[in-house]
Amino acid sequence: MAPQHKVGTDSSHDLERDAKDLAVLPAYSTVDLVNDQPEDDPWDLPELKDTGIKWSELDTKGKIMRVVTAIVKLALLLGLLYLFICSLDVLSSAFQLVGGKAAGDIFQDNVVLSNPVAGLVIGVLVTVLVQSSSTSSSIVVSMVSSGLLEVESAVPIIMGANIGTSVTNTIVAMMQAGDRNEFRRAFAGATVHDFFNWLSVLILLPLEVASGVLVKLTGLIIDSFNLEGGENAPDLLKVITDPLTKSIIQLDKSVITDIATGNPEARNKSLIKIWCKTKKNTTFWNDTVEICPAGAICWEEGNQTWTELNETWTENIQKCSHIFANANLPDLAVGLILLALSLFVLCTCLILIVKLLNSMLKGQVALVIKKVLNTDFPFPFGWVTGYIAIVVGAGMTFIVQSSSVFTSAITPLVGIGVISLERAYPLTLGSNIGTTTTAILAAMASPGETLADSLQIALCHFFFNIMGILLWYPIPFMRVPIRLARGLGNSTAKYRWFAAIYLILCFLILPLAVFGLSIAGWPALVGVGVPVVVLVAFAVVVNVMQSRCPRFLPKFLRTWEFLPKPLHSLSPWDSVVTSLLGCCSSRCCCCCKCCNCCNQSDDEMIEGGKTFAMYDNPAMLKEKEADTILQKTRF
Repeated sequence: MAPQHKVGTDSSHDLERDAKDLAVLPAYSTVDLVNDQPEDDPWDLPELKDTGIKWSELDTKGKIMRVVTAIVKLALLLGLLYLFICSLDVLSSAFQLVGGKAAGDIFQDNVVLSNPVAGLVIGVLVTVLVQSSSTSSSIVVSMVSSGLLEVESAVPIIMGANIGTSVTNTIVAMMQAGDRNEFRRAFAGATVHDFFNWLSVLILLPLEVASGVLVKLTGLIIDSFNLEGGENAPDLLKVITDPLTKSIIQLDKSVITDIATGNPEARNKSLIKIWCKTKKNTTFWNDTVEICPAGAICWEEGNQTWTELNETWTENIQKCSHIFANANLPDLAVGLILLALSLFVLCTCLILIVKLLNSMLKGQVALVIKKVLNTDFPFPFGWVTGYIAIVVGAGMTFIVQSSSVFTSAITPLVGIGVISLERAYPLTLGSNIGTTTTAILAAMASPGETLADSLQIALCHFFFNIMGILLWYPIPFMRVPIRLARGLGNSTAKYRWFAAIYLILCFLILPLAVFGLSIAGWPALVGVGVPVVVLVAFAVVVNVMQSRCPRFLPKFLRTWEFLPKPLHSLSPWDSVVTSLLGCCSSRCCCCCKCCNCCNQSDDEMIEGGKTFAMYDNPAMLKEKEADTILQKTRF
């Protein structure tokens, strides 16, 4: 038993010294004391450590089992990746069945399309509805070729299609919401594409409206070449995925184009292809007419005028073999079924792919992959690395024939930390270029009468992305999309419900609102749009000044505290949303799972995630007990 202290100043000094000694050691468990490390940056790439037995320590049987396991995992990964890509294709078909005819109707109003802002949001909406920028681009080409749309009016629609195609990888990123840091990185890796497209449009659309630079540049290129139609672009990925996707659903995409070009018969047609093999037959005969029809060949025999008439009909030869060929269901019902099925397969494949990658990318394999993907060339050639990544992104997109597939494939890799956000950015920019080169080759396969228009629109798409890259990549300071995506990633990691709000707001509500104002006319669009734009610009400028030079701002503008809290913070909204969703609390719960901390009282939780542990050792007493000793001694 410890001896008692004597009453007096010595006793007082001893008690004070003991109390200070106790205050040195916080009341955490011994495990936390041993592992007390500084807080990691959530944006740092995680270390994928090898927790298994080293290869050199394995016997022959263990080595064989490890090789077999690696081969099986690789085969599973390729199979899941195949299903993932097929589910994206089916998802696109489902969106076309649900909203394809609506997309065709949107394109019919030529007066609205002449408004560049309306054309932009129409491109966004239609691409989101059909989940394919190539489909929306082909509709635009058909309308330009038929004289329903001028090339100048088509350019904003192409810009909108560039924005709309980035919705797919944003949806894919939301499937990683189970882990906070993975979701932070994945959502930033997906939305860096969104921010690049929106910022490029913000600069280049007014420039195009004012000067017509894209139309003039592509017009000069078209006029300088003697163009002839060629063969179709190679469709490498479709060769692999078509056997599965065509056994599920096949669509007649010409119906959407016919609705957009004003064909009344197309409204009653189904997008679901029933007959896969058909033959057109034409019968010719001679008949007498009173007046020769315009453009017809006529001749006179005696007192009668003869002309050659013809009739064309389609003979159905072979029915399609997909599962909905004999279903007799409306397009909307089939679209909703496929939408639910494809989203389920997409989520399942993505979760399993992430788990497989996490189990495979360990030890030396992880180090090699991360080093190859994220390491820059040595000085002074480090700047070349990003441009090589752009070329790689363009080449890979050209191979898979889809920017959505490529960006959706790298999104989970960004989430688990294999690819950094800084490296994903140039890969995404290259993907934007790759999808336009595919469109250029497809345009060159067009028939002679539509070749020039098709190629000019494809070149407008190409140079739009080139100009965007020149704006937002070569100068490191101008890589604003990375900083914006990082900020959004931090917000969505803290408030995961905000990811769904962002998706709905940017790709549905905002385009629909602008489209509605465009239908109302220029006065309504300007009267509502200009104050909103000025308010947003003011908020952005004030935010920048608050962080960089607050001394130049009035005192009340140096923070947003003068506003009600719901107007400058997501915390009040978070409590409302989490209570509506029935979750435990904003700290514990997410859209996928709830952790066990909901069952703990606040007294059991302290900052940093460390927990109290009660021991007989006086060094592990709580700090407040040390303060009590000091107070008693001084008293």
